[in-house]
Amino acid sequence: MAGGGGAERAGVAVAAAGLLPPARRQPRRRECRERLSVCSKLCYAVGGAPYQTTGCALGFFLQIYLLDVAQLDPFYASIILFVGRAWDAITDPLVGFFISKTPWTRFGRLMPWIIFSTPFAVISYFLIWFVPDISRGQVMWYLVFYCLFQTLVTCFHVPYSALTMFISREQSERDSATAYRMTVEVLGTVLGTAIQGQIVGKVVTPCIQSPVFISESNASASMEDVNMTHYTGSLTDMRNAYMVAAGVIGGLYILCAVILSVGVREKRESSELQSDEPVSFFRGLKLVMNHGAYIKLITGFLFTSLAFMLLEGNFALFCTYTLGFRNEFQNILLVIMLSATLTIPLWQWFLTHFGKKTAVYVGIAPAIPFLIVVVLLPSNLVVTYIVAVAAGISVAATFLLPWSMLPDVIDDFKLQHPDSRGHEAIFFSFYVFFTKFTSGVSLGISTLSLDFAGYQTRGCSQPNEVNFTLKMLVSAVPVGLILLGLLLFKLYPIDEEKRRENKKALQDLREESNSSSESDNTELPSVV
Repeated sequence: MAGGGGAERAGVAVAAAGLLPPARRQPRRRECRERLSVCSKLCYAVGGAPYQTTGCALGFFLQIYLLDVAQLDPFYASIILFVGRAWDAITDPLVGFFISKTPWTRFGRLMPWIIFSTPFAVISYFLIWFVPDISRGQVMWYLVFYCLFQTLVTCFHVPYSALTMFISREQSERDSATAYRMTVEVLGTVLGTAIQGQIVGKVVTPCIQSPVFISESNASASMEDVNMTHYTGSLTDMRNAYMVAAGVIGGLYILCAVILSVGVREKRESSELQSDEPVSFFRGLKLVMNHGAYIKLITGFLFTSLAFMLLEGNFALFCTYTLGFRNEFQNILLVIMLSATLTIPLWQWFLTHFGKKTAVYVGIAPAIPFLIVVVLLPSNLVVTYIVAVAAGISVAATFLLPWSMLPDVIDDFKLQHPDSRGHEAIFFSFYVFFTKFTSGVSLGISTLSLDFAGYQTRGCSQPNEVNFTLKMLVSAVPVGLILLGLLLFKLYPIDEEKRRENKKALQDLREESNSSSESDNTELPSVV
């Protein structure tokens, strides 16, 4: 509040003038050093699980669900996947804008968005995995509820991400809470894969043999009816399994939201930033997009992230049809996420000892030979699990490195534009925007290419053209994208030496700024 802030500044001025004894000044200095309890940090970190859990389940399973369970035409499935991801990208800056215009309430400014979006997000998530008993309008059903869920989960995750600045004044405490959050978010990806995969994997995946194998004799008519009846029953079980998994993940979503809202208090005074004037968004956007290091970094990660998103979106179909592991793919996906989770600390250690640019090449490049091997060698379950472990190691590097390198780009930007402040959000939000939008394009195009190849919905096997397309989507195309991304990283100008120089220059600027502010404070007693 304005009155409280004025009183505090007046107290500081009086203390600086020497009008208060040291015994009274010291406690105020101690009061400012607030610490977050471990319980508060854990409650804050738990809030990161819903976004990762639902996102991982949708990323791995939605495509195969739309094609083989909901039985949509691949062309319409590609439209749903593309529009949903593209809409998700658009909602991030929109929700951020509306949150910035939200007034403070007794619960805070961010927490009401989290609380009120949660029940509607869970309902829309459940309805994504529900097959409506309607002959027409299924495409609109999935399109509407997929886009609605993406909007509502954005209304949860954007304010949750911004909540970091509102839980403590201390930068060290915010950094510590962020470390807790990253750990829980990675565990959330494993949890989403495990819950969805293991529940769905308990049911035998129904399929129909190719018409070539169906006899045309009258005697086989009754057998065909029996097979179709068995198929219908199996399909019903599969649909129920997807709904059970959605219910479990939805319950977890609600539980995490309750823990977050009860265990974390949003503090208005923590967000008071000492910036001179409001920042013009479009002017800041122009400056950011003209910063060469940023463009090279996000372009490189755009290609490498796109490679692993293609792998994520098509790997279930590849395991089911091309490799023939119809009842094993959920375990293979779980191995990928467990491998990624366990190796994130390794990459954190590696980049601090050998540099971030080196970590990019060492972390991402080894995935290339394994992606080639998995399509060249005959179908082998052991080889597939080895490839899954290797892919998880590279996924961990791709997950960690962008968020570790973006602050270095921001520091470089601050040195080149010392008078331009408050653009940090633009760096992060537009990286997320471009990543989500391109992932929507890639998923739409990959599903559309399966349609052109002659994908047979609910088939026990697929034509050779479909198997060849799946090999391209999980091997040749990702390898090409990874190589292109690594080539672009050669142009990235901030190596370890440059990063140390920037850090020292920024430290000198801060010390210079602090010394000038202290000189202003020494003049204050004479003014009083």
